[in-house]
Amino acid sequence: MKHDRIHVTLMMHGLFLVYSLTTVISKKIGGAAPLSAPFLVGLGLIFLCLGIYALGWQKVLQAMPLSRAFAHKAVVVIWGLFWGWVLFGETLTPAKIAGAAVIICGVLLFAFDEKDSGGRKEGGAHG
Repeated sequence: MKHDRIHVTLMMHGLFLVYSLTTVISKKIGGAAPLSAPFLVGLGLIFLCLGIYALGWQKVLQAMPLSRAFAHKAVVVIWGLFWGWVLFGETLTPAKIAGAAVIICGVLLFAFDEKDSGGRKEGGAHG
């Protein structure tokens, strides 16, 4: 069903956002002393994000062909560009923007392809 496909795709992209936060947290706690309170809180947040991601990713893989799911995973690079720019003042160069556009185009090509790599109509793990 198209509604289910949209729901799974939105859930998957939300999971990628959560996953991308692990690198933000890692960068934030990078200068903290090991076993200090900020370090331990950050580490706990990283494990929480990874746990949410792992559980959700299993649900995505039950509902979507593996090749399509992994193609979407490339958007994590775009989240990294976004977080670097917004939170850390990193520069968005024309080359980075062009690279992000290529990633988006690739993801869209996979997203609108109606067949998985096995030549079957998409329908989840068995169909």
